[in-house]
Amino acid sequence: MNMKLNVSRFLFMVLILVPVLVVGQRRNPAKSADEAFARQQYTVAIEKYKKAYKKVKKNKEEKNRISFQMAECYRMVGNYKRAEMAYKRLVKYEFDKRNPEILLHLADMLKINQKFDEAIDYYNRYAVVKPDDPRGKIGAETAAEVKSWIENPSKYEVSDVKKINSRDADFAPAFYNSTYQEILFTSTREGSQGKEEDKWTGQNFSDLYVAKKDKNGEWSAPVTLDASETINTTANEGAATLNSKFKKLYFTRCPNSKQVQSGCQIYVSSRKGRNWGSVSLLDIKGVDTLSTVGQPTVSENELIIYFAADRKGGFGGKDIWVSTRDSKSKPFSRPLNIGPKVNTPGDEMFPYLRNDTTLYFASDGHGGMGGLDIFVVKMDSSGNWGEPQNMKYPINSTMDDFGIVFHPEEEWGFLSSNRKGGRGKEDIWYFIEPPLLFTLSGTVTDDRTLLLLEGAVVNLVGSDGVSVATKTNDKGFYSFTASQLKPNTTYDIIVSKPDYFKEKATITTVGVEFSKDFTKDFVLRPIPNEPIVLPDILYDLAKWDLKPQYQDSLQGLIQTLRDNPKLVIELASHTDSRDSYERNDILSQKRAQSVVDYLIMRGINPKRLVAKGYGERNPRVLKKDIVKDGFLFKAGTKLDEDFINSLPGNAQKEAAHALNRRTEFRVLRRDFVPDNNYNPDISKIGIAINPADNTVKYTVQPKTGVYIVECLVNSYREDFAYDQHSPARISLSKAMDLLKSGGISKEDFEGDPAKILKDNTIVKNAVINLKEVRIANKSVFNVKVRVDYKLRYDLVFGDEVLKQFGKYKFDTKLQKLIIDEPEK
Repeated sequence: MNMKLNVSRFLFMVLILVPVLVVGQRRNPAKSADEAFARQQYTVAIEKYKKAYKKVKKNKEEKNRISFQMAECYRMVGNYKRAEMAYKRLVKYEFDKRNPEILLHLADMLKINQKFDEAIDYYNRYAVVKPDDPRGKIGAETAAEVKSWIENPSKYEVSDVKKINSRDADFAPAFYNSTYQEILFTSTREGSQGKEEDKWTGQNFSDLYVAKKDKNGEWSAPVTLDASETINTTANEGAATLNSKFKKLYFTRCPNSKQVQSGCQIYVSSRKGRNWGSVSLLDIKGVDTLSTVGQPTVSENELIIYFAADRKGGFGGKDIWVSTRDSKSKPFSRPLNIGPKVNTPGDEMFPYLRNDTTLYFASDGHGGMGGLDIFVVKMDSSGNWGEPQNMKYPINSTMDDFGIVFHPEEEWGFLSSNRKGGRGKEDIWYFIEPPLLFTLSGTVTDDRTLLLLEGAVVNLVGSDGVSVATKTNDKGFYSFTASQLKPNTTYDIIVSKPDYFKEKATITTVGVEFSKDFTKDFVLRPIPNEPIVLPDILYDLAKWDLKPQYQDSLQGLIQTLRDNPKLVIELASHTDSRDSYERNDILSQKRAQSVVDYLIMRGINPKRLVAKGYGERNPRVLKKDIVKDGFLFKAGTKLDEDFINSLPGNAQKEAAHALNRRTEFRVLRRDFVPDNNYNPDISKIGIAINPADNTVKYTVQPKTGVYIVECLVNSYREDFAYDQHSPARISLSKAMDLLKSGGISKEDFEGDPAKILKDNTIVKNAVINLKEVRIANKSVFNVKVRVDYKLRYDLVFGDEVLKQFGKYKFDTKLQKLIIDEPEK
C-alpha cells in the first residue's frame, strides 16, 4: 500500500459523493470510474477503468487517458509493479509528451522497484523537458547513490516490531508516557470503530491504538485507545502526538459524513485520570472544517505547532506549515509555510520536532532511495532551517519510510515503513544506534624463529590516562575486551619480554562511528649479543662528519633506544683496509663519535652510548647474500684483504671496500637506570637537510597527489604535507610524539599547560609554538601550529608558513621545493 494513500486517508481525504447518472455512463464508459477516481476511491476506480478500457475500442486518445488514470490508481494504492508497466506503456505511445510528469512517476516506480539505471534515464529525460522542476535532477543524483548507501549503511539498526503489527496498516508511532515503554500508533486493523470499507484501499477506517512493554520487555497485544468513541470514531483517526508531559493529545481526524464535503483537521483532548476527556477542534486561524491539515508535532511549551497541509501558497503537493501562539489559552496564528529549504514540488509530511530545533519529516521531493524518505533538518541560532539531510539506509529503504519518533535523549525510537520484511501493509519498525564497542586482539611472534611467543607483556595505555596490561597465552595470543577500550580514545600498545626489543603501535577510536574489532600483531626482535649492521652511513674520503642525507639510517635505532630505555649500546665504526692501522683507527673512532653525537642531539642519554673505532681490524663476514653496485657477494664471505685482492676488477673491489666501511651497534648492558633529570637542550642545535643549496626533494602521494616535504622541527626530522590554503596544523599523534621525545615541552603551548595537557593527552585545537622549522638551508622561528584530531597527515603547512621562508615554488620536473631569499 502506498504511503500517500494513508496520507490522504488520514490527512487530505476529501469526500464528495456525486450521484451516478446512468445516461452519462452510456455515453462515456469511463464516467463512473472517473467519479470514483475524483472521490479518491482508487480500488473501485481500477476495476471500473478495466471495464471501460475494453469498451472504448478504437478511440486511442481515450484509451491512453484511461491507461494514465489506471497508472495513477496503481501508484496511489502502492501497486508499484503494475504502475511501472502502465507508465511504460504510456511512454511507448508518447503520452508523456502531453503529460511529462509520466516520466517522473515512471522514474519513481523504477527506483522503488530497484531498477536504478533505468530510473536515472527517466529522471534525466524529465529534467530535460521540465528543467525548472528540481525533482528530475535530484532524482537522478540520488538514484545513482542508492547502491552505495545500502553497501555502506549508517550507524542505525532497524527491526520490525512484529508483535505490534497486524496484516493491515500500522504506522505513525508516538511515545505514550514518560517511561517510553508505551507507544501510540495508527492502525486499520480489525476491531476499529469505523466499520465501513475505505474505497481507496479496501481496508477499514483507521483508529488509534496503544501497545506497551511488560517487565520482561515483551510487547503486549495492542488495544484501542478508547472504546467510548471519544477519540476513536467512525471517522479516520490517526497521526497523533502528545505534549512533553503526556497530558494532552493532538491528533488528526478525517470525518466520514455522507453527502458532506470534508477535509481533515487537528483535534485535541486532555487526560482525565486514565481516560481522555472531550475532544475539540484545535483553534488555528484560517483553518476550519473544510481545511485539510494534520500530522501535528508540538514544541515542548506547546506554543509552536508544525503540521502537514495542502494549502494555497505552498510549493506543490503537501508541505510542512507552522503556527504559533502566545499562551496555551490562545488560538494558534494563521499557518506559515516553513519555506523552500524543506518544502518542494513533491510531498513533505509527517513532521516530528525533536528538542525544539531539529525537525524530521518524510518527503518524495528531495530525492532519496525510493517513495518517501525520512529527512532531518536543524534550525540555527537565527531560527532559520539548514539543508535537509537524507537519513539514508537503513532508516530509509527503496519503499515508503515516514513517521519517525525518537527518545528525547537517546538514539533509538520507532518509524513507519512498508519495506520488505514487514508483516502488513505498513509496519512499525524499531531503530537504535547501538553502543560503540571496541576490542583489541593479536599475536606476538619471535622474529628469529617465527614461533609465537608466550608470556609477552602487552600494555594498553589510553589517552584518558587509563592503563591495563595482559600477557600472551601459549599460542602467542592476547586480547582486550570491550570494557577495556573506550570511544574517542587513542591507545598506545607496548609489547615487551625479557631479552627482546620492545615494540610499539597506536590505535584510536577517535572519530570511529561503528563498533570495531581492532587487530594488531607484533613481531619481537631478540636483543642480540653480536653486532647489528646499521643501514648505509657513508662518509667523504678521510672525513668523519655525519652527512644529513644519511641521518635517516639512524631513525630506527633512535626509536629502538626510546622504546627500550634500559639498553646501553656500543656504536662501532669500521674502515676499509686502505691506509695505515693508526690512521684508520683514528678515523673510525671519529666516525663512531659522530654517530654518538647525533644520537645525543636527538635526546639519547650519553651514558647509554659508547663510541668505538675498530679501524680495519674486523673485516666483515656477510650473514646473507648482498648485491652492491651490481655485484653479488655471497653469504659467509669474509671481506679481508686476500678476498678483495682476488677480485677481478677495480669496480668490484671498490664495492667490497664499501661493504667493509660500516657502522654497527651491539648491546653492552640491559640494566641502565634512566636518569629522570636528563633533559638535553637540543633547541640550539641546527642541522641543514641539504646545506649545498636551497632545495629539498618532495614526494607525491599516489592517491591524493599531496606533496610530502622533508623538514626539521626543533632539530627533529619530520615530513609535512603541503596544502596551499591550510593553516599550520599538526596531528595529535605527532604532537604527542614530539612531546614525549623532547622535541617540544609544556612551555611551548599557548595557554595553561595544566589544562592543555590534562588527561595524559593534548586537548583539541591546542596551539603549539615550534621554536624552529628548517627547510633546506633556511630556518624560520616561532611557527604556530594547531593540534587537529582528524588530520590525515602528521604535519600540514600551507602558503602561510612557506611564505615566511621566502619566495618558493614546487618544480614538478625536478620534484623539488625551491626556496629563494625572503620576501621584502
